[in-house]
Amino acid sequence: MNTQNRLGFVGIIIEDREQSAGVVNQILSEHADLILARTGIPKIKGNTSVITLVVNSNTDEIGKLTGRLGAINGVQVKSGLAKK
Repeated sequence: MNTQNRLGFVGIIIEDREQSAGVVNQILSEHADLILARTGIPKIKGNTSVITLVVNSNTDEIGKLTGRLGAINGVQVKSGLAKK
């Protein structure tokens, strides 16, 4: 278990906003304590949206968040954390 908090980002692409945005927002609300900043561009191309998050947490909690988001059909997630 890694309990050291690190600064990082999460990039989320939602391919079908109407189908998946509600579930994504629910999960983000449940993990709000990890999120320092959030930006989003709805319908950037067709029905595709992009959300970027700045997070501060440990690898276990970020893994839970990204795992839940990545399990949603039509959602792609990438993340990165600072080394320290």
